[in-house]
Amino acid sequence: MIRVIVTGAAGKMGREVVAAVSAESGMEVVAAVDPLHSGECLDGVTITGDLSEAIAASNPDVLVDFTHPTVVEGNIRVALSAGVDCVVGTTGLPVETLTELAALAPEGTCLFVAPNFAIGAVLMMRFAAEAARFMPHVEIIELHHDRKADAPSGTALRTASLIADARTSVPAAPGRETEIAEGARGALVDNVTIHSVRLPGLVAHQEVLFGGQGQTLSIRHDSIDRTSFMPGVVLAVREVGTQSGLVVGLERLMGE
Repeated sequence: MIRVIVTGAAGKMGREVVAAVSAESGMEVVAAVDPLHSGECLDGVTITGDLSEAIAASNPDVLVDFTHPTVVEGNIRVALSAGVDCVVGTTGLPVETLTELAALAPEGTCLFVAPNFAIGAVLMMRFAAEAARFMPHVEIIELHHDRKADAPSGTALRTASLIADARTSVPAAPGRETEIAEGARGALVDNVTIHSVRLPGLVAHQEVLFGGQGQTLSIRHDSIDRTSFMPGVVLAVREVGTQSGLVVGLERLMGE
């Protein structure tokens, strides 16, 4: 039985994680942490406010974190120092910080981070990298709900990185020199232009738009409900114990 502790348990993603893990065989939620909701009951688990105390009391194998960029680093430090594997869906931490955190963990402990846990989003990124080999002119449009804490999204950053690794040339991104309003052409990440949209009513969406001579190619993924992320979270909880060090991207657990 894999013993799971969930941080940010009372949030929208945290509640879905608690429900998904509780419904799976071979794993159970042994503690839930959310300082703003301490004492509340969630799916039969009483939420606590202190992560260190919760780990000491529940002896978990895996921590799942969907919190906020301002608190996730501290949560990871506490969990890894206790030898608890981490499955992290909170984006916003630079890779240098993640590398440092993983290096401080006891040998055999894993820090697993995924910018997106939806299987379709992983496939979208894989297809985009393949297309970039043949169509190097590309821009990314990512759309999320208006309470998302970071922009661009972790998924967009990961997609840009995969595209940069795949394509053999970097074409010019014209229009920046004639912007009438600063930022109209978006942000440039790994020489890939990213546009971020934040609106109520959205969940998580991304379109990768390629252009070529006389043609365009659009690869799009839409998460219309947060349950779309749960199969990936469950997969990560099952597999993180077989990994060690820093592992980034759900594709690392999905095989070929």
